Amino acid sequence: MKYDVIIIGAGAAGMMAAIAAGRCGRSVLLLEHNKNVGEKIRISGGGHCNFTNLNTSYKNYLSANPKFAISALSQFSPNNFIAMLKHHKIAWHEKEKGALFCDDEAWQIVDMLKAEMDKVGVKIRTQTKVERVDKIPDGFSVSWQDETVSSISLVIATGGKSIPKMGSTGFGYKIAEQFGLRVVEARAGLVPLTFDPSILSQMSAMSGVSLDAKVSCNKISFEDAILFTHRGLSGPAILQISSFWREGQELVINLAPNVDVFEKLKAARQENGKREISTILAEFLPKRLAQLIGNSFEGRIADVGDKVLQKVGERVNEWRIKPVGSEGYRTAEVTLGGIDTRDLNAKTLEAKEVVGLYFIGELVDMTGWLGGYNFQWAWASGFACGQEA
Repeated sequence: MKYDVIIIGAGAAGMMAAIAAGRCGRSVLLLEHNKNVGEKIRISGGGHCNFTNLNTSYKNYLSANPKFAISALSQFSPNNFIAMLKHHKIAWHEKEKGALFCDDEAWQIVDMLKAEMDKVGVKIRTQTKVERVDKIPDGFSVSWQDETVSSISLVIATGGKSIPKMGSTGFGYKIAEQFGLRVVEARAGLVPLTFDPSILSQMSAMSGVSLDAKVSCNKISFEDAILFTHRGLSGPAILQISSFWREGQELVINLAPNVDVFEKLKAARQENGKREISTILAEFLPKRLAQLIGNSFEGRIADVGDKVLQKVGERVNEWRIKPVGSEGYRTAEVTLGGIDTRDLNAKTLEAKEVVGLYFIGELVDMTGWLGGYNFQWAWASGFACGQEA
């Protein structure tokens, strides 16, 4: 069998590329090693799929060259995807900071993409694990078990290494290297961070506590919720900063961004010196956290000098802590790094030195912030590729 386009990987980017290529009149074969297409879409956003962000810009991406994303994002914007949802009568809402979610279940997005592929005649084969890809005179051959098919164009949309239980293997990086493309070091992104056991033992009572905080690293800051876990810290602010953090670096966390704790404690001392520090901290911190910090400074606040109050203030407004690592690909939402953008055409995602070979989605060195940006890159890169492939 010969097709105009073969796409390996039926995630968000792969399905969008199939739709775009099919709309251009090309015969398309979409291969997926899982039993079902769009599995990561189905589990995303707590089952409601944070499918895009209204504030999408190249500035919301980490890459050796974030501006590489400009062309694809301009070809397929958040409004283009919203138009698809409206056409399929899928309800959605804006949660915060431009992040859009389905009102109902994420499977609606998958069903919409499947319907669009069916409309343009895309042939889908699931439970198909590609074993070999070769360049042939008039395109590419793709083989698995005892079957071989060929195409003029080949699109690799197999994703990164995140969430291996979903079948992520890093297959796409091997194909890139096979054809001479450079690969920027891959690592886990948007991932919880872990602490040394000695620190965890001090914070054991904190597991499950959540609060809004400002987390900073490498001159980058995010203000959102953090969550204490039995391994370390998670929550949106931690996931965001994890993409900028590297091993050996320190985090600075303001546990009360809207409170000058030192001034608050001084005022409280004048008002009622008989109160405990932990009692005052509990006015703006979760009780367990207030007790953990306050218990380190015993006695009534009237008996405590300014130097001690400054230390308490720093512990809350400028908590410095050094994670020992992350939870890795097991829980990472994305993979940082990937196919070097220097080896790809920004408009089409085609390999500059291999005619007809394309890399899209999470495989590319283009990683979005938390909040729908990675899905928007998947839609946009898939669309840009499908227009050309």
